[in-house]
Amino acid sequence: MSHCHDEHCDHEHEDLPEAGEQFLLYSRIDHDNVRCLNEQEPESGKKVIRPWNERMDNAKFLESDADEQLIVFVPFTGNVKLRSICLRTDRGDAAPSQLKVFINREDVDFDVAETYTPVQTWELVQGSDDVIEYGTRITKFTNVRNITLFFPENFGEDTSIIRFIGFKGEWTEVKRDPIITVYEANANPADHKIPGAENKMDHSIQ
Repeated sequence: MSHCHDEHCDHEHEDLPEAGEQFLLYSRIDHDNVRCLNEQEPESGKKVIRPWNERMDNAKFLESDADEQLIVFVPFTGNVKLRSICLRTDRGDAAPSQLKVFINREDVDFDVAETYTPVQTWELVQGSDDVIEYGTRITKFTNVRNITLFFPENFGEDTSIIRFIGFKGEWTEVKRDPIITVYEANANPADHKIPGAENKMDHSIQ
């Protein structure tokens, strides 16, 4: 069961059998370029971003290394209107207690994260084994190309543990320049001698 932690979040979809997969953006993530700072095991940050049906898998998890802080950078393959962030963390004190989010920045490290104002901050739920859904202020998340999740602290342990990260929203393909697309997609009518072709123009963009 997922829980929405934002007053603007729409609860109607939670009753549908496919609620977990609705609007899920797993297939729209550029997984090869996901990166994590302060992960104890290399590539473990990528492993917690997985399909919804694997959300309860405890064999794969992300644990911080030097301290409790974690940064996870997630690029998308297009533009995203992000509706919510789905998290499953540790049930104990190793669960992160706060999340700060930055969008469309590729330079966020721990110094930047502590200095710049995040787009949104959430106080996270402790002691749950469920996937918790944190709703965004949608007007600030309408054109997301990448997102950086900064977990600055936890509930008291030396390291932090995250077991699942997911995103819900709407994805739009990034289109190339329409002029270039039309030019490349259309043959020259003069090459084909089609009667009347010179009077027609195809405006469709593939």
